[in-house]
Amino acid sequence: MSSTTQTVLVGQGALIESLLRGEFICRTSNEEAWRALKSPVTRDNVEQYLNQINRTIASAGEGEVFFCGYQQLGDDERKVISSQFKDICNALIPLVEWLVLVQEASGQDAPLSEGAAVRVSELQMRIEDTPAFREQLGKISHYRLFGSTSTQVDAQIKLVFKRLVELGYLLRPNAEKQIYIATGKLDYLYEVIRFIDETEGLSLEAQAETATQRDLI
Repeated sequence: MSSTTQTVLVGQGALIESLLRGEFICRTSNEEAWRALKSPVTRDNVEQYLNQINRTIASAGEGEVFFCGYQQLGDDERKVISSQFKDICNALIPLVEWLVLVQEASGQDAPLSEGAAVRVSELQMRIEDTPAFREQLGKISHYRLFGSTSTQVDAQIKLVFKRLVELGYLLRPNAEKQIYIATGKLDYLYEVIRFIDETEGLSLEAQAETATQRDLI
């Protein structure tokens, strides 16, 4: 690596560390890092560094979400990716059911995507006022991913949102307010769902739509 590149990377160390930690960088989660990666010069510098350790910058959400992938896949890399993919698959059902619940309870036409805000107090009121939503939340919160043992909507919803922040799907910009913002990791999740759908023939989107229509009848 040239001394010039080393100098440039000194200011990009935090960005590289974020990528190597497995973070998903988008405008919502880290605007400064996101803007840096949107710059061809910076992205090329970071890419050159990552390539030296068999890593590369990958993207999702039509190039608006960045994360770290492997440049070449050997047995060790495949094991890591397989483990990560298994974790996502294990979390898929509770995450998809939560997304459907938020979409239905909020009366939205489309699922949450990066930058969208969720006002928990409003969502909680709608859930408490609708028995089907309360039942749905109870089921979701008791999945292993969330691990709630409570029967109260307030406790269930707080735990679910706290866990989603820990997993990187949501941000809570202001601890004083019950407003959460969706991150680009959700957009990555949708791409994983589409991949599974196409390769396994599960028709997840069709099943979700059917379930939604059934609930409305």
